[in-house]
Amino acid sequence: MIRVVLVDDQTLVRQGIRSLLELAGDIAIVAEASDGEDGVAAITRERPDVVLLDVRMPRKGGLDVLRQLQAAQALPPTILLTTFDDDDALLEGVKSGARGYLLKDVSLEQLTDAIRAVAAGGTVIRPAITERVLRGLEHVARDFDALSPPDALTKRELEVLRLMAGGYSNREIADALGTAEGTVKNHTSSILSKLGVRDRTRAVLRALELGYL
Repeated sequence: MIRVVLVDDQTLVRQGIRSLLELAGDIAIVAEASDGEDGVAAITRERPDVVLLDVRMPRKGGLDVLRQLQAAQALPPTILLTTFDDDDALLEGVKSGARGYLLKDVSLEQLTDAIRAVAAGGTVIRPAITERVLRGLEHVARDFDALSPPDALTKRELEVLRLMAGGYSNREIADALGTAEGTVKNHTSSILSKLGVRDRTRAVLRALELGYL
């Protein structure tokens, strides 16, 4: 059983997530909190396998909770939850130790898959493709050559690709993933090669077409 602590200031959100997770036979919410201060206490007390953590809450926000627990070396695998696509919160959250980032309107399958992945040591970095990103791609013709079907991307390459889609630089991606900028450049080159495209913009377009994003 995967033990989860849920920290969110909205009662309806907590009730909704609890109702969804009750349908999963291998996941159980062992404690809930309605603000960051109580969240830290619940997480410290329960030592859960996974934390579902709202980004914006009274008294102490989700990012502050991450930083406090990370500094105390007591941060369990954590998924940030938010009602809107917030690129800055994503990047800061990953820098502060979050393993995942989901919008609150995810399906039961997306939520349970994310919890299981994070509990198993993986990451779930799935920023929504914002209007800003899509507007930046409007000028690019979609009739470019690309490999079909492309070679499969690795889990880390998918993480890099999703952050690329958010408009982050190699340095920002390296900071978020805790790796060297040169490593990100290598991953980027591999992504371009596997997708059969020549630049990052076309890589994002190709990824959209293939359903990676």
